[in-house]
Formats: sequence, structure tokens, C-alpha cells
Amino acid sequence: MLAARDRGVPLQAIAQVFQYSGMRLISWKKSTIRRPADLKGKTVAVWFAGNEFELLATLAKYRLDPKKDLTLVPAPLNMDLFLEHKVDASAAMTYNELAQVLETINPATGSLYQLSDLNIIDFNTEGTAMLEDRVIVTENWIKTAQNQDIAVRFLRASLRGWIYCRDHPDAALKIVLKNGPTLGKSHQDWQLNEINRLIWPSPLGIGMMNSNRWQETAEISMRYGVIKKPADRSAYDNQFVQKALASLKDVDTKGLGWKPRTVTLLGRGQ
Repeated sequence: MLAARDRGVPLQAIAQVFQYSGMRLISWKKSTIRRPADLKGKTVAVWFAGNEFELLATLAKYRLDPKKDLTLVPAPLNMDLFLEHKVDASAAMTYNELAQVLETINPATGSLYQLSDLNIIDFNTEGTAMLEDRVIVTENWIKTAQNQDIAVRFLRASLRGWIYCRDHPDAALKIVLKNGPTLGKSHQDWQLNEINRLIWPSPLGIGMMNSNRWQETAEISMRYGVIKKPADRSAYDNQFVQKALASLKDVDTKGLGWKPRTVTLLGRGQ
């Protein structure tokens, strides 16, 4: 979103749902990749749809030129390149692609791959993580009173939905499986648990943009060349989500006591 604004696209965030970054870079344990500096000379798969910026910022931190020091290739919407050892490392979201690897049989053991089979680079730990998954509007659209009312009502419904998923995971899982059973129960259960990790706790209330984390994302974007000029504070507006939260008196909007569950992944489609 910041990169688009930097190019003159008038986007504005009106709710920040995820509090943390779910993106990781994974490699096989037997590889020589233990930290970002080890990516020199390697082939790395990443999605070029905005997700690449966290990786590019990390490469810049370690003074690696993405055009000279390593080879970046477009990642597919599955982990086949990684599983077939056609790339040395790959981007993976904790809630989906990581699970795809962990529900695949390791031909060397006949059992599913485990976290112990992987090296994982966490951009949150590297200090190059950026805020993900927010509700965005155009600045022109949100100017009218009618659209502001629509925005508040939309946010109220959306946030209540996320809270329901947190408080009623079994029911939420049944709804998802009824409408999209392809990925299987254990995969969707894993996804729900990991997504909740990225949302809760929300100390300011779900959807509220944390000004410090926004500033960190903006500074990382500027420092590592994602944007060419400093991001303006008008990139987000909390007033609409504040109104939505004010009307959600009957539910816990912060989730300070939420704890992740232990989810066991089964094979693909299970």
C-alpha cells in the first residue's frame, strides 16, 4: 500500500487487522542457509505481489543485491518448487505454505516433514517485518458521509467476524469446511490458529493501527528502498474503526487473554 501511495495511488488504510507479519523464509535444515547473509548465490522463490518487500528489505539490510548476489524467482501458489528442491529457499506464510510443507511426506522417513527439518528466517526477528492485511479504501471514496457510514458498518461486521472466529474456532471451522472442503480439516484448523496468532492480542482493539508499528513499517520501507519518499501519516485513519469498536460493547475486542491451541497437521486434504 505504501509503495502504491509512493507512486501516486491515493490508498488509505482504515483498519489494521494483523498485528504481526506472518511471512517467513524457509530452507531445508541440511542447507547452508542459517541467516539472510547465507542467501548469497542461492535461488529464492517469493511472490511478487507486495510480499517481496519484506525480503527485499532484509537483503538490503545484509547488503545483498537481489539482481546480482542471488536469484529471485516467482513463487507459485503452492510449495512444489521448494518440495522438489528446485529452489534453495522459499517464502512461506505461517498459516498456509508452511503447513503445506508440514503435511507432506518426507520420502526419507515415510512420515510427515517436521519443523525440525527446516531453517526458518523470521522477518519479525530480523527487524524487517512489515504490517500485513488491512482494510483499504481510496481517499476520494471515504470523503463522503454516505461512504463513511458504509465503512463503519462494514468494519463492525468484519471485526465481529474475526472475534467470532477467535471465540468459536470449532464453529468457524465447520463453516469454512462446508463452503470450501478442499484443503481439509487439519489444514484449515492450522490456518485458523495461525491467523489468530497474527491478530491477538490487539491491545488497542482489533483493527486499530498501532502508530509505532506503522512508523516502523514506513521507516523500513524508506530505508530499504521500497518507497522513495517518506510515507505520510495520512496513509491511515483510525477514526472509522474506532467508531466500529465503540459499537461492539458485547464482545471482547482486544483478546488479551487469548492463547493459541495445539494443532496437529495430517496429510494433504485431511
